[in-house]
This record gives sequence, structure tokens and C-alpha cells, in this order.
Amino acid sequence: MEHTIQFVGTSPEELKASLLASLKPQLDQILEELKNQESPEQLLTREKTAELLSINPSTLWKFTKLGILQSYNLPGTSRIYYKRSEILEAIQPI
Repeated sequence: MEHTIQFVGTSPEELKASLLASLKPQLDQILEELKNQESPEQLLTREKTAELLSINPSTLWKFTKLGILQSYNLPGTSRIYYKRSEILEAIQPI
């Protein structure tokens, strides 16, 4: 049995606005949660990498020179980045 809902006195635009107003907080929360999820292939700056490892930038430089961590440069930039997945892999016990 199929049900029909009628909105008497409500224009399609008003219905749309009402639906969007009630759904927006939930959609905003979902988007915020997705933004906060960290992708394993996320690129981190030197500063964020040092912070993640709780080391200073000179120690990070040493780790890079010793081959413990691989650094990456994006074309057209002079900044150095590290892959989150490689950082996490490097700190795993053997």
C-alpha cells in the first residue's frame, strides 16, 4: 500500500527550505567528521611531522638523512612533506 503525503499551503520552495534547515546541522556534523579523519596518504609538513613524532625539526632532518623517513617535495613548491602512512610505519616496532 502506497502512502501519499500532501503539504497543503506549502510551496515547493518552502518545503525545500524547511528540509534543508532541518538537515543542515546533521550534514555539517558529518562533513566536519570527514574533515577530521586523517587519511594514511595525507601529506604532513615538517612542522606537523615533528609534532606528531614529538621531536624537534633537527631530529626530523637527521631521520630524513639517515633514510628512516622519506621526504617529498610537491612540484612548484619548496616545502618538504612526509606521508602519514610512512611516518606511522617507521615508528612501528620491528
